[in-house]
Amino acid sequence: MGNKFVVVDLETTGNSPRKGDRIIQIGAVIIEDGKITEKYSSLVNPGRPIPAFIEELTGINDEMVSSAPSFSEIAGEIIELLDEAFFVAHNVLFDLGFLQEELQMAGFEGFYGSVLDTVELARILFPTADSYKLSDIAAKEGLTHDRPHQADSDAYVTGELLILLLEKLESFPVVTIKSLTKLSAGLKSDIYLLLEEILQQKEQVVEEYFGSIEVYRGIALRKKETSETSGKAQDCSFPKKDEEKERLLKNALPSFEVRDGQMEMMNSIYHAFTDQRHALIEAGTGIGKTLAYLVPAAFYSKETQKRVVVSTYTTQLQQQLLIKDLPILRDICGFPIKAILLKGRSHYINLARFEHSLREEDDNYDTTLTKMQILVWLMETNTGDFDELNLSSGGLLFWNKIKNVPVTFLQTKQWDSKDYYLRAQKEAEEANLIITNHSMLLMDLVSEDTSIPEYEFAILDEAHQVEKVAGKYYGRALDYLSIRLMLNQFGQFDHGHLFRRLEKLIEKLDGRTNVKVATSKLNETMINLQYETDELFKAVTLFAKRKKRPNSNSNKIQTMLSQTDNSTEWRALFAVAERFSFLLKDVIIAIEDRLTYIENQKQRLSQEEKSFLEEITILLKEMNRVRNKTREVFLYPSSQEIRWIETDLRSVQNMTTVYGRPIHVADYLRNDFFTKKKSVILTSATLTVNGSFHYIKNELGIGEFQNIEKQIPSPFNYQEQVQLIIPEDLPDIKTVPEIEYIAAITEHIISIAEATGGRMLTLFTSHEMLKKTYELIKESALLDDFALIAQGITAGSRSRLTRNFQRFEKAILFGTSSFWEGIDIPGEDLSCIVIVRLPFSPPDEPLAIAKRELILKQGGNAFNEISLPEAVLRFKQGFGRLVRSSTDRGIIFVFDRRIITTSYGKAFLQSIPTVPVKRATIDQMIQFIYKWL
Repeated sequence: MGNKFVVVDLETTGNSPRKGDRIIQIGAVIIEDGKITEKYSSLVNPGRPIPAFIEELTGINDEMVSSAPSFSEIAGEIIELLDEAFFVAHNVLFDLGFLQEELQMAGFEGFYGSVLDTVELARILFPTADSYKLSDIAAKEGLTHDRPHQADSDAYVTGELLILLLEKLESFPVVTIKSLTKLSAGLKSDIYLLLEEILQQKEQVVEEYFGSIEVYRGIALRKKETSETSGKAQDCSFPKKDEEKERLLKNALPSFEVRDGQMEMMNSIYHAFTDQRHALIEAGTGIGKTLAYLVPAAFYSKETQKRVVVSTYTTQLQQQLLIKDLPILRDICGFPIKAILLKGRSHYINLARFEHSLREEDDNYDTTLTKMQILVWLMETNTGDFDELNLSSGGLLFWNKIKNVPVTFLQTKQWDSKDYYLRAQKEAEEANLIITNHSMLLMDLVSEDTSIPEYEFAILDEAHQVEKVAGKYYGRALDYLSIRLMLNQFGQFDHGHLFRRLEKLIEKLDGRTNVKVATSKLNETMINLQYETDELFKAVTLFAKRKKRPNSNSNKIQTMLSQTDNSTEWRALFAVAERFSFLLKDVIIAIEDRLTYIENQKQRLSQEEKSFLEEITILLKEMNRVRNKTREVFLYPSSQEIRWIETDLRSVQNMTTVYGRPIHVADYLRNDFFTKKKSVILTSATLTVNGSFHYIKNELGIGEFQNIEKQIPSPFNYQEQVQLIIPEDLPDIKTVPEIEYIAAITEHIISIAEATGGRMLTLFTSHEMLKKTYELIKESALLDDFALIAQGITAGSRSRLTRNFQRFEKAILFGTSSFWEGIDIPGEDLSCIVIVRLPFSPPDEPLAIAKRELILKQGGNAFNEISLPEAVLRFKQGFGRLVRSSTDRGIIFVFDRRIITTSYGKAFLQSIPTVPVKRATIDQMIQFIYKWL
């Protein structure tokens, strides 16, 4: 490619040239014929002081720029540099905006040539990258970026990135370049100029297809990889002796250490499968739980030709099993293992719908970009699984139009041979191990459209989470935003309103004109339905407000809907729900009538019309689901269910959801799952309370079976590795006002942080208390040199916050519910955990209230049967964050003195490994930290 590219990066005093911010450094590289041919770099005197945070970010200070030229002195050189070149930058509009302003101030016209944005280009060409920040892409692509936030270094790395991107673009087949060119006019930078030039060059030579890519119906796809199976027969019988198993593990893992607990777990699972019994296995941290269940599962499946389903709590754990653990498993077993990761149908792309979408025009920016990302991704993906993609929120809306759903009108067989979902289904039928997650496993139990092939043997990892996930799938939720989004779709169908398009289609098919009258009536019903949606959620919010506890000062409220309520508020709410349900039914029937008529004339429809009708069919299913939920939650509730409202008073109905779910899911799980399976293994590091499985068996409905029960302790030496300290000089949380308690714990957290040098996880049970503590620490300015990372305050997902925490030498991570478990921070990155309160569920949580009432009705003790065991399991999870390997050492501080002052406190201490417990004042604690760490 004969173009000249000038890759520019600027460091500036701030974000806004209009507000007087100026350039302090400019770096540039020139690229010709795919090589960097020239470099340019200059500090610039901005004629104003450099702010402290910019100095910290860039390392450039006032002294360094004092003798540098002003921008007007070098403006001529810059104009010359950019002559007849593409102006390239990472986030080009920022650098271009600044440069234009500075050039005009220096008396030049500015730059009006072609521009390229490497962020935009990277989003298209690396559709699966986690992040498009320059330093993250550089690391992923193996480019050395030694001085981020210095213009010369940033420009050089951006230049190297551009060369990679151009090479990748030039390697694409003609069909892909053609499709990308057609779409590229809607982009923000001039990528279309590059694409047109590449297309011209490619059309002049005869194209050779690449080994890994095939072109089908004008779309380039990655060829399906065929898995090789070894020809010679291998021994697939489970090794009877532990020595034999150890030998297999040592052959595959040179650094393998023998762990008795791991052998015990393997044997227990194999026997549970062969005896066809369910098993509960609590596996302490460090026994190597994953291989301990995968090895017997693989051998049993191979010996008996029965598939085994392995379910985890999160999709990250699923990926980890597939990418990290399965290759090791294959080395251990020495025979081919067919394993597949299976997800719900809507995770996979529907290629027929995507092909059709490429013919549609009038796209917005996000849709255009997403189509381009998907064209590139299809040449790389083996799975067609949407989780691989990094899409914008607008891109997610487009995904809904092309995801894999059962089809009525677009029943074309042309794409069946390439369909990723059908491929995954076929592979699942032939697999020894199917890896899925609890959500899909449970959805499969309650849905008519099952995805997991028949199975009788299963392993549920992180099994303490199953009850929570089951509640979601056996329950229902109605929220304002998704109902409004559903109804808004009526006016958003391309080329006009949904009803109008249906009317035109019927007229075309049989010339009937009386439809117009019915359509205007339908429009009126639709307007009424949208009005009643607002009225319904206003009534819901009003109901929640009126029932709010008088002493509650939180904006987020949860309110029970009682079966026996006969208040004015409830009667008003019932009446609106009834009107909403009737109007929704009218719209559903009207659309169904029209679709039935059209379906009988299906052969006369064009592809575009079929695609439009497909979207209506999906919408209709959604409307039926909403109507059924409305009837179940408001109009005909079951006496076995609990219903409640959650809302945030600051944003009223937009944040309002109404929930309904069974008080207990145990009966459902027993009847739908455990009774139907021959052997289910439940495993986790936290299944017992005080040495007993009683609580978890009750919650999951597995109590009445002849289960195998095993508690396998961790091999770690907790006596040597962990110290548990309870401060003696903190007030009892129940005896002082909350604000006083927060002030006291803040002082302790600051003192502990200074002594440990950070590397500290602080666990709260309420976000409100986390927020106030965080703000008080910030206000004190005593930990200004620490990175304070707080869930719900610092932006980012749980895994991103955890990664950031590990990046900083001195860091404190503040977390609530989800941070009590599932985060893994081994080694010195984490040496101290603070547990602010024992993790009892808030007493006013609707589900907790309903469970308590039920137990009281049955003459039981709600605290001992529900509240305490639930809190103990969560406490065990929090405790388990500290020691993740045999060399980790750390201290746990429990600020809640109830652990030693109450009779039930013993249950917490007896449920964790035996560790030294100390009581100490803050001064004694600090001395101990210095000595011990």
